[in-house]
Amino acid sequence: MYIDAKRELVQLATPPELRDEAGVRSTTAPALPGELDIFNTDHFASEGQHGPIVDWFRRRQIRVDLSLRSVDTTGFFDEVAISIGDDYDLLKEVLDRIRWAQQKEYSSTTIPLAKRPPHDAQAISNFCQRLYDFSFVGKCFHNRSEGNIRLVIQPAPAIRRFFAGEWLEWAALVNCLKFAKEDGRRISCARNLTIMLADDLRHEIDVFVLFDGDQPVCIECKSGEFRQDIDRCVALRKRLGLSGRRFLVCVAGLDDDKAVGLSATHDLTFLNERGLPAWLRQELPSRQG
Repeated sequence: MYIDAKRELVQLATPPELRDEAGVRSTTAPALPGELDIFNTDHFASEGQHGPIVDWFRRRQIRVDLSLRSVDTTGFFDEVAISIGDDYDLLKEVLDRIRWAQQKEYSSTTIPLAKRPPHDAQAISNFCQRLYDFSFVGKCFHNRSEGNIRLVIQPAPAIRRFFAGEWLEWAALVNCLKFAKEDGRRISCARNLTIMLADDLRHEIDVFVLFDGDQPVCIECKSGEFRQDIDRCVALRKRLGLSGRRFLVCVAGLDDDKAVGLSATHDLTFLNERGLPAWLRQELPSRQG
C-alpha cells in the first residue's frame, strides 16, 4: 500500500505528456549484472525492482500489496529449495516426514536409510547434513549402526512455512532469475504478493515475474493437493488477461503426461518442479545474438 501511494504521488508530479494510458510511463528493470550472485543478494528486495510489476497491475486497474523481503536471497531458503527441486523424487520422504512432525508438534523425526541403495542413502545423508548446517533442523544424528538419521525439528515459523510448501515458490523464483541472468533478460520479480480486485476481493499470487517489461509469467505453486484450486486459477488468469501459456500451475511430483493432459483440459500450463527451466527456454526464445 505504501508503494502504491508513493507511485500515485509520482504520477501527480509527472507532466501529462510523459504519462501513458495508465498514468505513468512504465519503468523497466535493467538486465541482471553479470557478476550478481542471485543466491546471495538483497538486490531484488527494493521498490525500484518491483516498480514495473506495480505498473503492470495498475494498467489493469488492480491494486497490489507487495512483500519486498520475500525475494531477498541472502538467506539459505533459495539454495535449499533448488536442492530439493533438483532431486525431489529422492528427497520427498525427508520433506514429508519433517512436515508431518511439524504438524503433529513432534520434536524430531527419523529418516530410514537401511533399504536405500548406497548412492541414494549417501545423497539423503548429505542433504540432511546440509539442513543442519543451514539451521533448517535443530540437530542431525547419523545412526549408521541402525541405518537411519534422526532430525530434531526447527520450530521457527519461517522454517515451518518453507517445509509446508514455500520451498517450491523459492525454487520457481530462482529458476526464473537464473534464466534471466543467463539470457541477459531484464526482470522484475515478486513472491507472496496480494492483489485487490473489485469489491475488495483479494487473491494471493505465489510468484509473479515480468521479463523485459512486457512478458508476464504468473506461477501458482502446489506441493500438495491442487485440484480444488483449478477453478480459482482459471478465474484469476482471465481477470489478469493472461493466456493459458502464461499462467503456470507448478505441482511438485506431477507426472509429465498428466501435466500435458491437465494443461489441455483447463487452459492453464501445468508442470512439475523440473519443468520450469525448459518451459522458459521454449516460451521465451533467446534474444541474444
